[in-house]
Amino acid sequence: MMSRGPLREGEPVIFFDRKEREYLRRLERERKISIRGGRIAIEEIIGQEEGVIIRSSMNEPFVVLRPTLAQLIPNLPRQAQVIYPKDIGMILVWADIFPGAKVTEAGVGPGALTIALLRAVGPEGHLISYEIREDFAKMARDNISHYYGPAPHWTLRVEDITLHLEETDVDRIILDLPEPWQLIERSWKALRPGGILLSYLPTIIQVKSLVEALREYGGFACIETMESLMRYWHIKGLSVRPQHRMVAHTGFITVARRLAGSKPLSQSSIRPA
Repeated sequence: MMSRGPLREGEPVIFFDRKEREYLRRLERERKISIRGGRIAIEEIIGQEEGVIIRSSMNEPFVVLRPTLAQLIPNLPRQAQVIYPKDIGMILVWADIFPGAKVTEAGVGPGALTIALLRAVGPEGHLISYEIREDFAKMARDNISHYYGPAPHWTLRVEDITLHLEETDVDRIILDLPEPWQLIERSWKALRPGGILLSYLPTIIQVKSLVEALREYGGFACIETMESLMRYWHIKGLSVRPQHRMVAHTGFITVARRLAGSKPLSQSSIRPA
């Protein structure tokens, strides 16, 4: 978790070289830090302020900072692809994740979105995460422990959410699953009225299946789908231009609001005459 003051033992830090390449490490005395063939003494970093410049044994300079969420996510140890920071930002805003919220997520992977959700709901909130694979769950636990810290407001369940979603009065449900339409009825029962269901999917065919299923079910309104494209710019002297490479399509975000009532309405009940 991001903190203030001098850099402390056990914290994650990002090293930036002269070409602004990033290297994520933790300040652990029992582990030596080696980057690009040069060794870096942890004793020279602990107690320093963020932004200090440290030189390796190869005399290469590195800027040392605590990682922002956008820097941490792509550098997390992982076995599966993380959700990109540009998409996580949209998820937090469009799912309206707020301090104190009760949130359920499924498809944890390396825990990148989990860290963002834990920060957003805060210690007064509660995040329940479902992950069907034990190896992914273990990696998420390790990443949360190493790069977020203690998380008493987090519950991780190694279960198939399509069979075991039993929470009630949930504010938000976030699904990073290939077939989220299997969870529509369970999500409706779990969400409070007005609660938000958000799904992250890679292909538009999956999105089509989800949106059609939501409309057919009838318990949701305000169904929207979007994607985010991000382009960096190169600025050096008189050379001011878009970078040749950009982070284009990564996934589609679909959101829907849970309607009130004891049972889903038909779509004809909410469509104008």
